[in-house]
Amino acid sequence: MSRIAFYNGMIFNSDSEKFVRANILCDDGVITEVSQNNIPEGYTVIDLNGKYVIPGLVDVHTHGIVGYDFNFATEEQVDTMCKAYAKNGTTSIMATLASVPMPKLIDNIFAINPNRVSNKAGNANIIGIHMEGRYLNPDKKGAHNIEYLANPSLDELDELAQAMMPCPLHFSLAPELEGSKEFISKAITEYGATIGIAHTNATYEQASEALSWGAKSFTHTFNAMTPIHHRMPGATVCALTNDDAYAEVICDGLHSHPAIVKLIYKSKPKDKMVLITDSIAAAASPDGEYSVAGTGVRVVNGCAMDANGTLAGSTLTLFKGLKNFMRFCSVPLENAIKYATTNPASMVGAEFVGKIDKNYRADFIVLSNPKEMEIDTVYVGASKID
Repeated sequence: MSRIAFYNGMIFNSDSEKFVRANILCDDGVITEVSQNNIPEGYTVIDLNGKYVIPGLVDVHTHGIVGYDFNFATEEQVDTMCKAYAKNGTTSIMATLASVPMPKLIDNIFAINPNRVSNKAGNANIIGIHMEGRYLNPDKKGAHNIEYLANPSLDELDELAQAMMPCPLHFSLAPELEGSKEFISKAITEYGATIGIAHTNATYEQASEALSWGAKSFTHTFNAMTPIHHRMPGATVCALTNDDAYAEVICDGLHSHPAIVKLIYKSKPKDKMVLITDSIAAAASPDGEYSVAGTGVRVVNGCAMDANGTLAGSTLTLFKGLKNFMRFCSVPLENAIKYATTNPASMVGAEFVGKIDKNYRADFIVLSNPKEMEIDTVYVGASKID
């Protein structure tokens, strides 16, 4: 058994939203105690020297990083991606797949699965899979290839979910499409999946009905979704006004103006707004030519667009998105952390990551300068990321 004690740190408590001087005891990569008690014998002790420690970030909507895309990456490339996520402070991800032909989706899943909930030193954990396609409205397809879109299918659900297991599983879809109600019900009751409303022309009433079927979130709120109109409020207003639904937000200042991010922040209960990246292969990479599920994308000054001038995912890391959120909404670090940790973990039912607490995975970020939000060291499963 690997027993490691992290000593003399200012540890973030997610329940009180305060930093407390404490020690973290870890056995085999899982936290067994966070307290001011003396460290028992038999532990390897790491002195944190009074530095501030926050939970590792949880990105439940990310397509790629460092030149690779989950829709095309080999098992070895997925491993490389997981190292890059961890290095940038994201210790848990939902590997997100865009719209491609059904056989290719199954191949994608099989390439991802060997890296799921990985104990590999230096790797972020793939805690589950997020299927953002093929069940999207063609009128709101964004950068998804229209040739690969389809109505929700129970037969496809069975094939996908069985390949994607174990949970968490998350599906994003347009609920106005034929077959959505049956798909949502079966995904939840038979497979324990969670459902997001996405790439949709749904009216306010249709979006509300989808929530009554069991959908629980809105995928990249405002983007690829019916906008606000005072007589036809649409899915966007449903996202803002339903206190039980989660609202994902891409906090790069491009997908939504900072004032819109602030509107979402002020509209939603504090535990229902979720920071995501929707990152593509160009994340943590230089400008240039990339692709999203096979669609060509040009990145200029960090902005990714397809040939039609449509935004095609982001080049964000979640740590940068968290810093943007703090700046856009004037939120101090202590109150901002939940939006990139416990909130996304709760949205997909991953209640084993996102906190520094007993029985949670020992994933955390040591900050060298909490005021400037600089990363000193990242630990995944109590292992230091080089």
